[in-house]
Amino acid sequence: MGSVIFHLAFPVHDLEEAKKFYVDGLGCMLGRRSPHAMLLEFKDHQIVAQLTTEPLPRQKGIYPRHFGLVFTDEEDWKALVDRARTRGLTFYQQPRRRFPGTRLEHQTFFLEDPSHNLLEFKHYTHETAIFGEHDASVIGDEHENR
Repeated sequence: MGSVIFHLAFPVHDLEEAKKFYVDGLGCMLGRRSPHAMLLEFKDHQIVAQLTTEPLPRQKGIYPRHFGLVFTDEEDWKALVDRARTRGLTFYQQPRRRFPGTRLEHQTFFLEDPSHNLLEFKHYTHETAIFGEHDASVIGDEHENR
């Protein structure tokens, strides 16, 4: 079997603003573009910003919807934190450590794009927490809006 690339389409209210955030801000590579959408390379995955005329309300809290990346290298995660700050991107949640001292410990931060889509970027202290640690029943923060 060949390699597999994840694909995600998401709504935006302005393609130029989305391009500034994703290409200039996050460093995504711009692919094809039409008057209604643009393809972006997001760390070797394909995301598609789809123009919508529907109102895009702000979500209350980080749940139920967000997307992002899990970094396996902490230095890459820190480099993105620095890039986001340098480029003036909007932090929805500042970098922080979740579940310290447990097998689920990880560093995380959330960005908000101009269309109010939330993106999470994280690095786990123990790589087994990415898909494993089945004895733990915690997923996310209990106090966040759901």
